[in-house]
Amino acid sequence: MSLPTEKPVVLVVDDEVRGLETLVRTLADEFEVKTARNAAEARAVLEREWVQVVLCDQRMPETSGVEFLRQVREQWPEAVRMIISGYTDSEEIIDAVNEAGIYHYVTKPWHPENLILLLRNACRMFELQRQNEALSVELKTSPGHLESALSEKRESLRERFLHDDGIVRTDASKMNAVCEKVKRVSPYDIPVLLTGESGTGKELAARALHYNSLRWERPFVVENCGALPDELLESELFGYKRGAFTGAVEDRIGLFERANGGTVFLDEIGELSPAFQVKLLRVLQEGEVRPLGSGRTRMVDVRVIAATNKELEGEVRAGRFREDLFYRLAAVNITLPPLRERPDDIEVLAEALLAKAMERLGKRVKGFTAEAIACMKAYHWAGNVRELKNEIQHMLVMGDDDWLGADLLSPRVLQALPTEVPAAPLPLDLMDGTLKERVEEFEARILRETLIRHRWNKSRAAKELGLSRVGLRGKLERYGLERVEPTGTAH
Repeated sequence: MSLPTEKPVVLVVDDEVRGLETLVRTLADEFEVKTARNAAEARAVLEREWVQVVLCDQRMPETSGVEFLRQVREQWPEAVRMIISGYTDSEEIIDAVNEAGIYHYVTKPWHPENLILLLRNACRMFELQRQNEALSVELKTSPGHLESALSEKRESLRERFLHDDGIVRTDASKMNAVCEKVKRVSPYDIPVLLTGESGTGKELAARALHYNSLRWERPFVVENCGALPDELLESELFGYKRGAFTGAVEDRIGLFERANGGTVFLDEIGELSPAFQVKLLRVLQEGEVRPLGSGRTRMVDVRVIAATNKELEGEVRAGRFREDLFYRLAAVNITLPPLRERPDDIEVLAEALLAKAMERLGKRVKGFTAEAIACMKAYHWAGNVRELKNEIQHMLVMGDDDWLGADLLSPRVLQALPTEVPAAPLPLDLMDGTLKERVEEFEARILRETLIRHRWNKSRAAKELGLSRVGLRGKLERYGLERVEPTGTAH
């Protein structure tokens, strides 16, 4: 059997060539797709490949899809089994589905996005099963060692958040007020609502709240409420009983029960549907959950921290979010400022993110040039810290020198005119000034962006812009554009 590839491996079994080709086209971007036109070919693939998911058509020559998947369950039980069919007319199929331990029954015509989502979840289930098996073995062979390692990891996390909240910032940062509020609120067992744009560090703040609380020794679990439809979200949070729905082949404990005694972080809470808002409100009010397919409720003791990039009070006024649920979630509201409002933090953040990227990617550099830092400070970072992280990873991968220069930055970042660089005294707000001033501002931005890309090689920049070297030099003098020396702070 070959080793796993970077993409999850999905085996598609269908005797119809056209249907097989359609499925391959739909799935090829995200999955390593293996194909088979009958059960014999499929078995041959399973014997030589590391397959995470088997997606099989119900109607096949010689045997049915359900019968084949029953055989797969016996020989390759770790593979997640799914069936696809246009026939949903008999209870026998449903019974057979349960006997074969099939994860999901996909009906024709299927929707590409829904099918991809189902396969993503199936691959995630496969990975969780593997982790569970490994954990079970380790628990049996060395329970004392595992418990000690887990305890050490929790202590390490707690120490990190006790000393600096895990949030990188300067002494004069706007984040200081946020971190002070987090520390003040953490010990009190009340729900907290974290608000702010995407990428501002809401999950990091949630972890700081947890590890500074009295629940720090108990689990901290995370769920993105905007990533799943209601049915899957309900099963993830509240769990389910075997047979609750097609593919529920065993009992599953929900995240609320797993986090019992600890903290549940519900990200993107503003994306909840009205129907699910009612279900969540009941859990928060009663302190109990009811798994899907169960007639009994189970008591849970968790602290809920929620986060959203929406203005929830406005959503309440518009009737899209329940007012009673809002007040259940927002005993305390903490708003995280966007990165553009804390430019002084960008340098220390960039250096911290670079250190992590070097460790993860195994590539070392000395740091950033002053010019690169100046450009990063001038840009408004619509994606906040997450966008900054991606930009730094890109610079590290593409860089060839000891120092990461501004020429490695994306064009959108370079178009910002750093205030740290001596430049013409032009207004930055495009809505102000005369036409001549606005045109000059655009010209200055274009000149500087071009020079940075060519590492201040004036001959190449002049050639690209259709200028003579004398003409370019005159414009640089006119706008006061000068290069910042490429020095920086080593790590």
